[in-house]
Amino acid sequence: MRGFVKNGVNTFLGIPYAAPPVGALRWRPPQPHARWRRPLNATAYGRTCPQITTLGVFANPSDTENCLYLNVFTPRLGRGGGRGLPVLVWIHGGANVDGESNDYDGSKLATGGKYGGSDTVVVTLNYRLGLLGFLANPALDSEGHNFGDYGIMDQQAVLRWVKRNIAAFGGDPRNVTLGGQSAGAVDTEANVISPLSAGLFRHAIAESAFYSISTPLSTALSRGEAFAQAAGCSGASAAVAACLRGLSVAQILQLQGTANTNGPYVSNAIVDGTVIPMTPPQAFSSGRYNHMPMMGGTVQDEGDFGIGITEYFSGPPRQPMTAADYTTDVTNAYSPPRYPAGTAAQVLAQYPLANYPTAQLAYDAVTTAPTACTDLQNAGLLATRVPVYAYTFDYQHAPYYFPTMPGFVPLAAHTIDIQFLFPGYHGGILGVRHSLNAQETRLSNELVAAWTNFALTGNPNRTGKSPWPRFTQTPGRPSVLSENIPRLSRQTTAQVSAKYDCAFWNSLTS
Repeated sequence: MRGFVKNGVNTFLGIPYAAPPVGALRWRPPQPHARWRRPLNATAYGRTCPQITTLGVFANPSDTENCLYLNVFTPRLGRGGGRGLPVLVWIHGGANVDGESNDYDGSKLATGGKYGGSDTVVVTLNYRLGLLGFLANPALDSEGHNFGDYGIMDQQAVLRWVKRNIAAFGGDPRNVTLGGQSAGAVDTEANVISPLSAGLFRHAIAESAFYSISTPLSTALSRGEAFAQAAGCSGASAAVAACLRGLSVAQILQLQGTANTNGPYVSNAIVDGTVIPMTPPQAFSSGRYNHMPMMGGTVQDEGDFGIGITEYFSGPPRQPMTAADYTTDVTNAYSPPRYPAGTAAQVLAQYPLANYPTAQLAYDAVTTAPTACTDLQNAGLLATRVPVYAYTFDYQHAPYYFPTMPGFVPLAAHTIDIQFLFPGYHGGILGVRHSLNAQETRLSNELVAAWTNFALTGNPNRTGKSPWPRFTQTPGRPSVLSENIPRLSRQTTAQVSAKYDCAFWNSLTS
């Protein structure tokens, strides 16, 4: 492979790690890529996987199935007889329906930053998304191969590629960390749980967050059968499978959703029983997962991201959230079947709009808190068996890649922390790229050091307990790192719980 050097980092882009999943290979586990006989020009990102729902300016529409490519950023090559550098494999976010590796510049992580981080080989990747990546249907599932979680199987193919090849890039195949943000965190947890990932990595990072999102197989099958019917594919299993594989990408995306929202047939990671044998809470409670040090947390205003997307698609002209919107949205979010009858009224009583300057801030509170509280619970479950390092990203003035919108304040919104690890991150072609100021650059260097030291040793401090404490629920003992400006600080679980009103949210039965 022929790459290039940028900012002192050897960069290799657009490396195919599996055969294009087209034709007869659609909705099958990834297959080996054909060998090449001449040096591969690894100087441009590979194609983005098919997607239509963009989450505002988060992602780029694409209709090309030939998209299974990865990228490698490494500070040195050919180390010879040594153990090599730690390896960080990063899964992009996007609700498992959109996103791409192209906006994740791994060069700063590769150098470890300027505050004592470890040199690291960084791998980013594309994987199948939406209906092409996460689909259960009896016609496909009966073919004798692992099914449903094709996107997760793609990630596992990357981990196997790393095991075979990363030493040639200066990496240590015995010291691999898997991580991701948002859907990338969900998929990281899926791989922690999956027996098919056993031995492929030894540390895990869940950036927004330790909370779990998965689709039961029965629900996924119902959606998959409805998708086939909507696509005009009926009859015996073989005929349905052939019909589905004969659909154009455009036909599939039309049924998958719109730029604004998913359609009714889309599933997230599927608890199929083999690739993902159980839900994360079941695995974490029972201890049936691949035990390893884990690091993860949330941003202070996770819910603000969804509010921004809603306003982005509200126009033209774009309209900020109103008081009526707040009541309606809370009612819709906290009603049956997900929550018992009367839950929405409890939430509105606990979070009256009069307590907040704007409807946006009120809705940010009621959509962020349950996520943060679930994250805290899962961190506690994990910490009974493995080392856990938990954080909250509390800096509320970072630049945001969405356009300026009336009345909307980004705060520490979901995804806003990515730019502190991957310089210049801006979502997609419509996003606005920003530079970090001096204080923000300092925070970036601190986080890069933590992420890469964790990749090296399973401890973000490299050794010891400072500045990042190991998570514990021991009363009064600081155990959660607050990532903020002007400085990092430490909080107890009781402080974090009080901040998000977890006593209230934990009392609700979902």
